[in-house]
Parts: sequence; C-alpha cells; structure tokens
Amino acid sequence: MTIHVVSPGETVSSIARLYGVSPRLLARQNQLPPSGELAVGQALVVLFPTQIHTVLPGDSLFSIARRYGVTMQTLLRNNYFLLGLSSLSAGEELVISLPDESRGTLAVNGYAYPFISQAVLSQQLPYLTSLTPFTYGITPSGGLVPLGDEMLLAAARRYGVTPWMHLSTLTEAGNFSSSLAQQLLTDPEGQAMLIQAVESTMLAKGYRGLDVDFEYLPGALSQPYAAFIAALRARLSPYGWPVTVAVAPKQRGDQPGLLYEGHDYPALGAAADYVLLMTYEWGYTYGPPMAVAPLPQVRQVLSYALSVIPAEKLFLGVPTYGYDWPLPFVQGVTQAVSLSPQMALALARRYGVEIQYDESAQAPWFRYRADGVDHEVWFEDARSARAKLDLAAEAGARGVGLWNLMRLFPQLYLLLNGGYTIG
Repeated sequence: MTIHVVSPGETVSSIARLYGVSPRLLARQNQLPPSGELAVGQALVVLFPTQIHTVLPGDSLFSIARRYGVTMQTLLRNNYFLLGLSSLSAGEELVISLPDESRGTLAVNGYAYPFISQAVLSQQLPYLTSLTPFTYGITPSGGLVPLGDEMLLAAARRYGVTPWMHLSTLTEAGNFSSSLAQQLLTDPEGQAMLIQAVESTMLAKGYRGLDVDFEYLPGALSQPYAAFIAALRARLSPYGWPVTVAVAPKQRGDQPGLLYEGHDYPALGAAADYVLLMTYEWGYTYGPPMAVAPLPQVRQVLSYALSVIPAEKLFLGVPTYGYDWPLPFVQGVTQAVSLSPQMALALARRYGVEIQYDESAQAPWFRYRADGVDHEVWFEDARSARAKLDLAAEAGARGVGLWNLMRLFPQLYLLLNGGYTIG
C-alpha cells in the first residue's frame, strides 16, 4: 500500500501504470467520479492485491468467499466499492487478498446519528469493531431521553459489530448542559436511577458497551464525575460490558478552562475501562481557518494521556470531516460549514485549484473563489489520516474513535484495512 499525490497532467490510467495496478480498481477503491477527473494535490491510496477475481455470471459474494477460503467480511473490507452490500456485476474485479502490511492492531469505534443513510452506514460497518448511536440524553431526575436507534442496532447485528450505548448531557438544543451535569453528579438518588435506567436499556436493546460523554464540567465536579463512571463500571462489568469515557483534549493536567477542568485524566482512567481522547475541533465552525486535528496538538494530548493512563485503555479520536470558511474571517461573525473529504475534493476539482499540504499540521487545505467570495478549506485525506492512525498504533493504543460516520471518507477505510489489523 502506498499514498500517491496527484501531479499536474496525471490521470487515473497513468497513475495505475506507474504502480502496475488496475485503473478500474484504483478509481473504484478511491471512489473517484465517473469522469476520472483528479485534483492536483489529491491523495490516492494505492493497494497492491495479491489475488483478484473477475466476477462470473452466477457468482455471489458467498460463493466467491467459499471458493477462495476467505470470509465475507474480508471481501467487503477488501472491496470498499461494494458499499457493504453483496450485489455483484459480471466482469467486475474483486480483491481477494492483500499483502500483510499491518502496522499494528486497532479497534475501530464509529459514532452515528439515528438519521444516517442506510447506504452510508452499510459502507462503513465492515471496518468497525463497535458502533455508537449518538446519543441518549438524561433528565434532571435521572431518567433517559430516548433515542430512535433501532435501525442502527439492527445494522450492527447484521455485520457483527458490537453496539455501544452513548450517554451524554447533550440537550435538544445541541449544547452540553453544565447545570444538568451539576444536578445529577450531586444527587446520589438521581445517579442510582440513571444507572438503573442505563442497565435496563442496554439489556432490552442488546447494547454491549457504554460510552459516557459529559462535557463542560467545572473542576469541582471532576471527582464526582470519576466516581459516577466507576459506579457505572461496577454495575456493568458483571455482564462483561466495558465503560468508555470521552475526555476533552488536555495537554497537561492543570489546563484551565471549563472544557478541561472537570476531566481528571488519572481519575477517569482508573474509573473507566477505556478513555476516548476527543482529539479534534481545533479548527471548528466559529474559529479561524485551520486544521481540525493538527498533528502536533494531537500528539501532545496523547503524550499527556500516556503519562497517566495505560496505553491499552486509550482510543484516539480521528475526525472524518473538514470545514469551509468564507474569507476574510471575522471573529464572532464568520461561520464555517462542515464538509466531508469527498465534498472537499469535489470543490477543488470544480474550481480547478491545487490542494496544498501543511507539513506541520499534517493536513491538506486549499483556497477557492466562488460568487465573489474567497474561501479556505481544511479537511482530512489519506496522509493526515495515516499520520493519526500511525500515532495510535505506535503508542499501543487500544484503538481509534471515528467522529463521525455521517459522511464518507473512503481513503480512511482503505488505510485501515490495508495497513492495520482491525480487532
């Protein structure tokens, strides 16, 4: 597996010839447009199959898997363009096997809202070890705000992916409530009711893990929060269900600010089975143009976490999106629009601009002009994703948490399947 950055004048055919691979597979795996148009500076993942099967009339994914002695999941992972489905067309090429180039083993957890497209979800499920529907809220008295998660849970079962329940203080307005957390974490009876409600819901719906995300907690709640996580773990561990806690991206223990002070890394690391580092949103809707997850900052967060939490408990957050900022940026006025890597590439092609790569941030970006307005786009590509995956694998982290699955990022899954052991 290698990453190729498109130079001026290159085509899918010329790149395929350069590496001795099928141009059709190269285009389909990277989900290029039917025209084959490329953007200068675009990163393509090039895979080197050790065995390819050309589909014959009457072939099915099951019959092909049986013929070659591989699993259905292997075929789905090796052929991203199958969209996680089993329909085949005679004459198309399928990758049966790839060389073993594993850089390490990573568990892969992905977050999805209930309104995700079934097709988008199915395309990504073969690469996940766990799926986390977002999110169950809480009431002041310790009850649960329900979630329409039936489709997500059914899909997880079909693909053998472990479902994790998500619990947060997110309100219907889309904000994390500090006051709601304060009320719950200082009310033993409310906590007991909530823990019972969580257990009952997990049993009823078939969840096999819990992910807790209370944000914007004042420092005075750091120990009560850790105690709450420990109580959840004590209740769920007899079932063999892990408890994960999501934490703000702290770079040191005494980092000031409401986002950070209530998340005590050592205490939460001891209380939970796993800890998700939310290493993204440096570049965000209301901030100035910059990378969503600049590698130096991500590395600093991981370094601090490793100093107080065992590596095998850590999940590194990996973003699957970027932002498009209108220029000039005015604090308090400018709002960026989120977009997927595929949408960013489409913009670069549409406006004929070259994609740049910031070597410090390890992130791609470009500028374009539309309707008299300049724009700056920062997003994720194969290079930025591999930098983060390598960081997690080299640290010995348990895995990565993908925020989120709502839009597609083909190169991420090509990298995961071609360069790591998912497990």
